[in-house]
Amino acid sequence: MAEWYRLLASGLFYAKNSQKFKFGGLIMENNNVNFATFLKQYPDKNGYFGRYGGAYLPDELVPAFNEINDAYQTICKSSKFIQELRRIRKEFQGRPTPVYHCDRLSKSVGKCQIYLKREDLNHTGAHKLNHCMGEGLLASFMGKKKLIAETGAGQHGVALATAAAYFGLKCDIYMGEVDVKKQAPNVARMKVLGANVITVTKGLKTLKEAVDAAFEAYLHEYDDAIYCIGSALGPHPFPMMVRDFQLVVGQEAKEQFIAMTGELPDVVCACVGGGSNSIGMFDAFLNDPVRLIGVEPMGRGKNIGDNAASLTYGEEGIMHGFNSIMLKDENGNPAPVYSIASGLDYPSAGPEHAFLRDLGRVEYKTADDEEAVDAFFKLSRLEGIIPALESSHAVAYAMKLAKEMGTGSILVNLSGRGDKDMDYILEKYPEKL
Repeated sequence: MAEWYRLLASGLFYAKNSQKFKFGGLIMENNNVNFATFLKQYPDKNGYFGRYGGAYLPDELVPAFNEINDAYQTICKSSKFIQELRRIRKEFQGRPTPVYHCDRLSKSVGKCQIYLKREDLNHTGAHKLNHCMGEGLLASFMGKKKLIAETGAGQHGVALATAAAYFGLKCDIYMGEVDVKKQAPNVARMKVLGANVITVTKGLKTLKEAVDAAFEAYLHEYDDAIYCIGSALGPHPFPMMVRDFQLVVGQEAKEQFIAMTGELPDVVCACVGGGSNSIGMFDAFLNDPVRLIGVEPMGRGKNIGDNAASLTYGEEGIMHGFNSIMLKDENGNPAPVYSIASGLDYPSAGPEHAFLRDLGRVEYKTADDEEAVDAFFKLSRLEGIIPALESSHAVAYAMKLAKEMGTGSILVNLSGRGDKDMDYILEKYPEKL
């Protein structure tokens, strides 16, 4: 373990063929991956993280995505673009968001200390604005007139509607009918911000169908619009772009945690649906001696249609233009999925998550609906922080892990606030009030 730590600290840690390193539950083997240069190496020029990723598109959309990639590669290293994005983050979004020590929550589970990266305090109430403002800035650079997107919990929709208003662009948001009813406060916010919210009534009427509809619309409007994917998934270059825009979360958190405690956390934990909040958090710690744990939604149980834990139960497959790990039905098609958290009910995960899972660098665990709801109320009542149901999954697993660890520290990315979930919680769990 000392050798593992030394290699990490020196910036020379990498997994080599025929070698294995182990730290806690972390195992690396049979991969030539240098985590000191991971962000520069991956994805490759074709958008692959190992064998995951890529761009599987209809021929008519290939030029549109090439245009987005060329534009992003043109400006992502531009000091003018970077400085403008930094100004927006500081003056409009209210970054940096703080790291907070949960003293009472920690005492309730033992001696292990739980900390939160407070993305719920980012403007619009979640991490989503980090990439939406970047995508809006890119769209302006490209001369586009409209932003198109899907949303599940509504946080991405609200964030993109906010970005559209900021940059003076039109905005169409596609949302499944189930989520429109479940997330009424966010639907109202999108409309107030000037977005056109389009209800999707096909299939299960949730996030996957919203993505299908948004892609179909973009197919007819790509000359004047840009499709702003809501997570670190989809065809290249979106897993890379969203990762890059969300990396600010982990970079801030790492610096803040060290300033608060004088050391790194033992564990960094975040919820995983598509994977934008977690990839932004994890990538800043890849080359550090820190356990990284992504928490997927177990929902009601292990049966198909009762959860959305794709990295836990899925297998390799292509959907929505990228290759990753996905949940499949008996015919090999995307399986129906479920989670109490609308932002997590997606049958796949971002390709970088699939790659990090295979490498063993990130562990993927689960929390079910009841555990998430319990964490929702405990954090609310012990710390005065009402979390999003998505984030509650990460808090739930952190509470369980803290009891197992006994001592140490866990840093959780609290990816969003729970205002959007209040009506649903009040309706479904009145006995907990």
